[in-house]
Amino acid sequence: MIRAILHVDMDAFFASVEQHDRPELAGKPVVVGHAGERGVVAAASYEVRRFGVRSAMPMSSALRLCPAAICMPPRMARYREVSAQVFAVFREITPLVQGLSVDEAFLDVTGSVQLLGDPPAIARRIKDEIRARTGLTASVGVATNKLVAKIASDLDKPDGLTVVPAERVREVLDPLSVRRLPGLGRKLGEKVEAAGLRTLRDLRTAPDAVLWPLFGRDTAHMRDRAAGIDERPVLTEVEDKSLSAEDTFPRDLQDPRDLDAKLCRLAEKACERLRRKGLMAGRVGVKIRCHDFATFTRQRSIAPPTQDGRAVRDVARELLCRWLAEHRGAKLRLLGVVLGELAPAAQLGLFATTAAGGGSERLDSALDQVRERFGSRALRRGNMLD
Repeated sequence: MIRAILHVDMDAFFASVEQHDRPELAGKPVVVGHAGERGVVAAASYEVRRFGVRSAMPMSSALRLCPAAICMPPRMARYREVSAQVFAVFREITPLVQGLSVDEAFLDVTGSVQLLGDPPAIARRIKDEIRARTGLTASVGVATNKLVAKIASDLDKPDGLTVVPAERVREVLDPLSVRRLPGLGRKLGEKVEAAGLRTLRDLRTAPDAVLWPLFGRDTAHMRDRAAGIDERPVLTEVEDKSLSAEDTFPRDLQDPRDLDAKLCRLAEKACERLRRKGLMAGRVGVKIRCHDFATFTRQRSIAPPTQDGRAVRDVARELLCRWLAEHRGAKLRLLGVVLGELAPAAQLGLFATTAAGGGSERLDSALDQVRERFGSRALRRGNMLD
């Protein structure tokens, strides 16, 4: 049986929610994010995108491009509420729903066709139900695999519906820019274009001699992706690959003591999330962004895996200290702690947590309970104080 895969992507989700909840914003340039110097655009309405404003852009740059833009602070609780309504629509159509974020998902509707009609009809039904329940629009890509469906959903935004049958995959994909390929990334995309590969057809037909310097062992895989080949199933439960906590500072930080206090707080927050999910981490990393937006990561394995805040903090401290020693006087605008190689705590050996945690599990548990009841700032370790 030929698979029927949908990729549903809400249009400018956060900004659209703000425009829906405040009708006076309809048709106006809206950006969602904090307006300070360190603010970043979380979402941009289509009215403001015409000025070149995009998500993840510094808010200061967005307001220079469009001085008339209306800046709305994020309301994550509200976005999650609307997201729940959207995902309820998905699950009424099929149990095979793979959420990618609060505003997009893959749906495998192969088993729903006999009851609900062909895939385009199902896509229209989803769009209509979302509009009826939330007042918002979604764009949908319909294809026989996840990759092509995701590309298709972005071809006719906003409020689009693009169907790419199996026999038309090359016809649709070949003329598209290589930048349309999900996961390529900006820097790699620039290298690919610099090698003379402008379209997906160029990438699909290029010889190994051209592709290998760009992709190495992934050469065959990237050629398949450019051809629209993708056998991945829609996964209803995707395991966490990593977990992180990061903070953008109101002003650049340079004093190692200030940075250490921030790092300890982030390590504690990341471990708190780890324990809440019942996970252990086997790798600890730090994310460092300088005042000029240059971004660095440093990481190393930790054995045995742990969820102990003190153990994670010590590794993160070591990584940051080494980086600071190599970049003396650096001014940082962002710092983060990233935990990887996650595994369920129940899968660890009998003595693993004792070795890793050094007997601090009860303290972590007590801290978690106090914060759960009285708030995240109710009780903190001394080294987390500014």
